[in-house]
Amino acid sequence: MRVAIAGAGAVGRSIAAELLENGHEVLLIDVDPRAIKIDSVPRAEWLLADACEIASLDEAGLNNCHVVVASTGDDKVNLVVSLLAKTEYGVPRVVARINHPNNEWLFNESWGVDVAVSTPRLLSALVEEAVSVGDLVRLMTFRQGQANLVELTLADDAPVVGQRAGAVPWPVDSALVAILREGRVLVPSADDPLEAGDELLFVASQEVEQELAHLLSQH
Repeated sequence: MRVAIAGAGAVGRSIAAELLENGHEVLLIDVDPRAIKIDSVPRAEWLLADACEIASLDEAGLNNCHVVVASTGDDKVNLVVSLLAKTEYGVPRVVARINHPNNEWLFNESWGVDVAVSTPRLLSALVEEAVSVGDLVRLMTFRQGQANLVELTLADDAPVVGQRAGAVPWPVDSALVAILREGRVLVPSADDPLEAGDELLFVASQEVEQELAHLLSQH
């Protein structure tokens, strides 16, 4: 898979290194010469250019990329890169970094964003996840489908404890995608019993989150 990353700062370079380790091709783009630190990610391709300009994206060969990551520290730049990647080059998957929570509402399909990652929200969610049992925590938003990745840790007295996953009347527009139990990741089947302490991961529309939380934590 070929991935172009706009923004070669610490975040962009870290993403690039991880993707390269997983066998992908990576191109890092940045307009600031000080960000071009080839020795830091030597296996990546590098391009000194403005990712908000069509000529630069032509040079980057965005039409041959499977994924574009807009990872700069400027939300305006990330939105422009996302929009150009989707509308001008038809990139199948566009992932954008949100730096300021007040801008989250902009990062949607209208701006070409498939997945919006808010660092402040994610950090907040991880803090909540670490201390919350029985509360639904939103981990990530998938803007194109208007769906969220949410997590809930089952309390000892949760009403679904002891039930089979397939017997629980999950809300429409929600799907149980994984159960984290004692350090293991379980792909749930209909016959799997739910246990106290299980971390349940769902993909769900925002409209059913409250219903899902009520189902899992009502007493």
